[in-house]
Amino acid sequence: MSTTVEELREQVRAPVVTSDDPGYDEARTVHNGMFDRHPLVIVRAEQAADVVAAVNFARDAGHDLSIKGGGHSAPGFGTNDGGVVIDLSLMRAVHVDPNSRTARAGAGATWGDFNYATHAYGLATTGGIVSTTGVAGLTLGGGIGYLSRAYGLTIDNLLSADVVTADGQIRTASPTENEDLFWALRGGGGNFGVVTSFEFRLHPVDKVYVGLFFYELEYAGALLRFFRDFIPIASAAYGAFPAFQIAPPLEFIPADRHGDTFCAAIVHWAGPLDKGEEAMGPFRDLAPRVAEMVGPMPYPALNTAFDGLFPKGIRSYWKGSFVTELTDAAIEQHLVYGPKVPEVSATMHMYPINGACHRVPAEDTAFAYRNATFATVILASWHDPAVDAERIQWVRDYYNATAPYSEPGGYINFMDDDDRSRVHDNYRGNFQRLADTKRAYDPDNLFHFNQNISPSP
Repeated sequence: MSTTVEELREQVRAPVVTSDDPGYDEARTVHNGMFDRHPLVIVRAEQAADVVAAVNFARDAGHDLSIKGGGHSAPGFGTNDGGVVIDLSLMRAVHVDPNSRTARAGAGATWGDFNYATHAYGLATTGGIVSTTGVAGLTLGGGIGYLSRAYGLTIDNLLSADVVTADGQIRTASPTENEDLFWALRGGGGNFGVVTSFEFRLHPVDKVYVGLFFYELEYAGALLRFFRDFIPIASAAYGAFPAFQIAPPLEFIPADRHGDTFCAAIVHWAGPLDKGEEAMGPFRDLAPRVAEMVGPMPYPALNTAFDGLFPKGIRSYWKGSFVTELTDAAIEQHLVYGPKVPEVSATMHMYPINGACHRVPAEDTAFAYRNATFATVILASWHDPAVDAERIQWVRDYYNATAPYSEPGGYINFMDDDDRSRVHDNYRGNFQRLADTKRAYDPDNLFHFNQNISPSP
């Protein structure tokens, strides 16, 4: 006999929220405003015991189960209609051990939380591009960020994780405990359980040197060709990426150019600060700049640079692909669709994932594309529901035009709901091992609100 919601309330100390409770409408929201869903119950977990009770409740009652960390899932996987949501946002503590250069983060922490805690010690690890992104979701998908070329993916810095699996057991996954689960968590997404805490390796990163360069669109081809040739031989301290961007109303951009469309380079240098100005040289020499902002800043400040363009409640749709070689034919398609970027909060970013990312063999973690040079994301974010179809079509057209020059798979954190057919391609030769691990830990596919790996043989 399954537990009722009222019995669940008695089992946990955490807030249990239903439609009859104050705060339900706030609790059910996720970052992507396209999803207005109404779960049966939301468990706002405060510790692992709450997660255990919620997992058991959902499993025994046969309810759909969503896991909400930072809530940034583009397909809205952090919520559902009529099911159970485990909201981890109250589990956001970050404990730093400066002597061992490690940090343990609760699964509800954002990268803003994490960077705030570690920066006090002059330390960091590879995180995301937006500070409101959840540590959990980004990590489980692999983790691409400014520090990837220098220190690897986020999963390359993951030392252990505590996980509540579908049977309601709390397990530690590490190189010496539940090794198959640890392997699968590093890139396999939320398929294998609810991670309640993560332990990371940290690196000495305090201030970084940053350059934001805006060029006229006529130089977009030159920027992409330069970037293609520069990144394979560049110092691993570079974390630069090119973009198409409508100019926001920032002080360093001439007022009469606000709202104009440009190609841009976002350049990050994690090497010695006294070499930072020199590191900006290649991007200054590339083409005349309409605007630039250059100088040192604390690493957490860099991680918040795009937050204002991506507020909670904005509507979003995106697609991504891995690129091994950025061909001239691919660049031609970028030059067709990139300048059509429709909103200041829409863009194309091309993140480099060579350097330290390439030092890990493809079979060592679930993240299979260790030979890829770039991870491209085409993102539309907007506020007006009336333009949903138009914004989504821009992303799809851009993606379809560049797909023939990209790898079949992409970064799962850049996948939308209509990309589920790509799951096998995203994992290549690692897929069967992931399916085997899924079958071992979640044979009934309780955790299916994700880029799902079926446990079926």
